Amino acid sequence: MKRIPSLYILVLWFLLGFTKVEAGEPPFLVYRNDPWVTEQLGKLSLEEKIAQLMVYTVYPTQNEASKSAALEVIKTSQPGGILVMQGDPAKTSRWINEFQNACNIPLLVAVDGEWGPAMRIDSTINYPYAQALGAIQDTTLVYQMGKEFGEQLKMLGIQMNFAPVADVNTNPGNPVINFRSFGEDKQNVAVKAWMVAKGMQDAGVLPVAKHFPGHGDTKTDSHKTLPLVPHSKERLDNIESYPFRYLSEKGISGIMTAHLNVPALDPSGKTSSLSKKVVTGYLRNEIGFKGFVVTDAINMKGVQAEPGRAELEALLAGNDIIEFVPDLKKAVSAVKLAMENNEISEQQIDDKCRTVLALKRWVNLNQYQPTVTADLTDRLNAPKFEVTRRKLIKGSMTVLKNNNILPIENLENLKIASVSLGGDKNSGFQQMLDNYTEVEHFVLSKEASERDWANLRIKLENYNLVIASIEDIHRYPSGKYGVTEIQQKAVSDIVNECNSVFVFFGNAYALKHFDNIQHAKGLVVAYQENQLTQELAAQLLFGAYGANGKLPVTVDERFKVNDGLKVEGNRSFSYTIPEEAGVNSKKLLVVDTIARIGIEEKAYPGCQVLIAKDGQVIYHKCFGYLTYNEEVPVQKNNIYDWASITKVTGPLPAIMKLVDEKKIDVDAKLSKYWPEFIGSNKENLVLREVLAHQARLQAYISFWTATRTKTGELDRHVFRHEPSDEFSVRISDKLYMAPGYYAAMMDTLVRSKLLPRKKYTYSGLSFYLYPKIIENLTGSDYETYLKNNFYRPLGATTITYNAYKHFPLKQIVPTEIDDFFRHEALCGFVHDEGAAMMAGVSGNAGLFGSTNDLAKLFQMYLQKGYFGGRRYISEATINEFTRIQYPENKNRRGLGFDKPLIDNEKNAIEDAYPAVSSSKSSFGHSGFTGTFAWADPENGLLYIFMSNRVHPTRENQKLYQLNIRTEMHQAIYNSIEN
Repeated sequence: MKRIPSLYILVLWFLLGFTKVEAGEPPFLVYRNDPWVTEQLGKLSLEEKIAQLMVYTVYPTQNEASKSAALEVIKTSQPGGILVMQGDPAKTSRWINEFQNACNIPLLVAVDGEWGPAMRIDSTINYPYAQALGAIQDTTLVYQMGKEFGEQLKMLGIQMNFAPVADVNTNPGNPVINFRSFGEDKQNVAVKAWMVAKGMQDAGVLPVAKHFPGHGDTKTDSHKTLPLVPHSKERLDNIESYPFRYLSEKGISGIMTAHLNVPALDPSGKTSSLSKKVVTGYLRNEIGFKGFVVTDAINMKGVQAEPGRAELEALLAGNDIIEFVPDLKKAVSAVKLAMENNEISEQQIDDKCRTVLALKRWVNLNQYQPTVTADLTDRLNAPKFEVTRRKLIKGSMTVLKNNNILPIENLENLKIASVSLGGDKNSGFQQMLDNYTEVEHFVLSKEASERDWANLRIKLENYNLVIASIEDIHRYPSGKYGVTEIQQKAVSDIVNECNSVFVFFGNAYALKHFDNIQHAKGLVVAYQENQLTQELAAQLLFGAYGANGKLPVTVDERFKVNDGLKVEGNRSFSYTIPEEAGVNSKKLLVVDTIARIGIEEKAYPGCQVLIAKDGQVIYHKCFGYLTYNEEVPVQKNNIYDWASITKVTGPLPAIMKLVDEKKIDVDAKLSKYWPEFIGSNKENLVLREVLAHQARLQAYISFWTATRTKTGELDRHVFRHEPSDEFSVRISDKLYMAPGYYAAMMDTLVRSKLLPRKKYTYSGLSFYLYPKIIENLTGSDYETYLKNNFYRPLGATTITYNAYKHFPLKQIVPTEIDDFFRHEALCGFVHDEGAAMMAGVSGNAGLFGSTNDLAKLFQMYLQKGYFGGRRYISEATINEFTRIQYPENKNRRGLGFDKPLIDNEKNAIEDAYPAVSSSKSSFGHSGFTGTFAWADPENGLLYIFMSNRVHPTRENQKLYQLNIRTEMHQAIYNSIEN
């Protein structure tokens, strides 16, 4: 091995050491002596060097005349940076590009983006306020948010963010910081501020922590006056400046100085941002901060110095950059005059200018490229950013009270009302509640009268759970945060009179205005009010996810900092966007395309598709209309005739439960449970083979055709068009059957011939028997048993037989215009003729319900019998019923459930059933009316397709011919990211 010369080692050490930044040092420092920085500094005139220290403010919301005026100032004065105020993304970026084009040295573009670009730029992601972030226990989420701030700002052409707020808000009445702070715990504030700052720095954007030495305990607003911070030096060291000291040690790039009167640091009363004792003495020398320092807006009332003089004093104090300079020429002239008067040296200006240029070099402005504005708004709203926002909001939810009520379970025992206290219409919170169970909604506006409230109180007496949302809470303390007396009274009365859960959408400090809210059974603080926060709060109540947020501030003696109860999720559905479940939403648009093709080709007038991944509903869309008249659009709450999906959602869950209870043995003879088979050719049929469709039963029996006379008319001994005691079984709107004919149907079934050999033949005959078998074994009415043991506890309250009895017809999806048996348009009455002759209550068909409620039942199967905090069926039983039973006989079926074709993965898509990518463990069922439900445990995937393809006639086979359900199913698999 050759020996490396010692001189080479020395040179290498020198070069590495030259560019090395000590741990905790701001990363831009490495570029202070960069060749580009030195070159630019050498080109600048004295005036240009001074101007590099100034930040000019622009307003992209304004008109072209405003832009032209700003452009002229920038061309003439060549400031070091600009501060972007309000604007939309594309216009803002276009302005930035034009301003950059007017500069000899690229501008350092800044923004106030405490909760992301959205604080100033519209049509962008609104991340949570700092108070909400202060409640989050997983700081990696806050870091990710900071990183996304950086990514988004760079898309806009912005390199510096005047954030995070590092003030410790120890004054609940603070009129300017308040909710903008991470809270009153100094360590929490420090860590959260660093996570935001580090995220931005790692993304290549300059963070600036504010407002040094700490604006958290002031009674006035420095925008309007000079606030006093009356504390001792010891207190300032321990509380106010603690986060800034922490950030300095970690290596934050920038700190902003506030306009405050801090006698303990400067007894003269001088504004802290203009005080050398504060900026140089305390921040630079004592704390040891090595980054750059920028003032808060120099035009604020708290500055208390004349324009020009204010900028000079700020530089003399130790600031490197002056923000919001109102008159660049005056500021530059004042500094230049001070140099002539030896108040400030050229070396000081050069040193500060070198810092600014180093910042520009670090953000790669030495290789400036104009911002690309194409699709900018879409890119700024990329789904990955929305996923982070959702995680942050969920992480912030803080449960302050939980008297064994959260998550809300045992839904079958609850009659629930929701009340929006302060809203003016049904809120997003209330709309999301509807996804979980039946809820009656009420609204009490902030201006409601005592009489209005009295009337509502009477109505609430009919409910045993009231979920109340407190809304329209203002962000700042003035006027009691906007809380009205009627809100206070309503909260007090609900707590005293109702079993109640409250969700507080607003600044946590405002809780102090609700005297007895601590006595509610449940209380959740959601910190702010917007559509997404409301939706996620509703999901929390029903256990879609757990909560572990901690209150970041002390409200009063009842609710103190770090209060917060942990609540576990219970595996109810959550409702989110595809990307949160690892699914590509753009690829998923193929589902939309296929659904619309079906409508265009008249495979169905309309359809509904629901997709859930890993217990998260990521897609639920409606297409088309209820009929080809195109009058009533498909809506999510429409009630569908499920047809044969009834088999696996009606009798099957009951059978599985009875298997768990040892009341049914699938390896026993069916005649054990249906004694009428004893002595018949069906006496020895084994239930397992019957459920797997290979017990030699006929595929079907057309019971109704046996009642036709020679002329083709229905036998009047069996059917009539008017009800009576003798014809009491309602078949449809205008047809009634003699109840005695049921015995003839069952006799026909018992005497029916068996097929010659055991092979797979799909048969619905045994499903006519299961309702009575279930009644005999449980001692309960069949439909009542299902509703009490499955549907109502699941919150699937729309699932029912005979939908016409329970829903307005306009909500029910029509099926066929029957021109051969019932001779009428069917809507709310079961489509299947045999089930209709069972009074609409059968095991082979007859169930109706919404798409969302069908999904709940199937998700329970997918989760091995568990959903919403309850086990309905054992995992072993689910596994047994959903496995293929007789593959050796080329029978793909499970017990009741359908399964993929054997070797389905080898099939082309046109020959596959269901999707080629569906796993062997997947299972489901289809329905004749155009419905389909399929669950895949290996992929955590649930797919529901609902249509009324039989409208107006069952002869329409295009749903099958176009292979829509399978193609759509495969498109879903194709959208799952690896």
